[in-house]
Amino acid sequence: MLSVKVLTVFPEIFPGFLGYSLTGKALEEKKWQIEAINIRDYAEDKHKSVDDTPCGGGAGMIMRADILGKAIEANYQGGRIIYMSPRGKTLTQKISHELSKEENITIICGRFEGIDERIIEEYNVEEVSIGDYILTGGEQAAQIMLDSVIRLLPGVLGNEASIEDESFESNLLEYPQYTRPIEWKGRSVPEILLSGHHQKIEEWRREQAEIATKAKRPDLFKKYLDSKNS
Repeated sequence: MLSVKVLTVFPEIFPGFLGYSLTGKALEEKKWQIEAINIRDYAEDKHKSVDDTPCGGGAGMIMRADILGKAIEANYQGGRIIYMSPRGKTLTQKISHELSKEENITIICGRFEGIDERIIEEYNVEEVSIGDYILTGGEQAAQIMLDSVIRLLPGVLGNEASIEDESFESNLLEYPQYTRPIEWKGRSVPEILLSGHHQKIEEWRREQAEIATKAKRPDLFKKYLDSKNS
């Protein structure tokens, strides 16, 4: 079972949308568990302050190393410590697969202008980003990352084969999908998908995946070609 601890100043946000659908069912079935820890519980003043002004000046506030450090040390049970940060490495399917094999993950959700750099140095914290944009806090990013991880846990999706055909699993975007009705607004489902010829259908799907990837994600298509030629 994957055990997740989230350090946040808004513990009530969790599990959020992770408590619904497949991830919610997996939570009920104890395929994973989550505990949201309030960083303010480790503050020392009556206002439960966890931040202070940046050294050297500048806008915003920085989460203090002493308070966040106490929260980490009181709750860390092994495994990787991840800080959701726009400065981090971009979340990929490969990273999600790696995290799905962990037993324990601790996630730091920053607020304000970020966290004291000494936290990252002291606890060997990994920084992970979900994209080149800024959010008001790390809680939303943590939930997105966890969604991508939890669905990869054994038994969560039910049909494990469905993962193999998804976008990014083989450096290709997923092929187009169709269902009934066969005719809709003058558009028909491609005849090959109605043929019952499974080998030709697989060939068609691979071809369509290559076309879509080359057109929409040439960077990914290059990785695909490199992997084929290696």
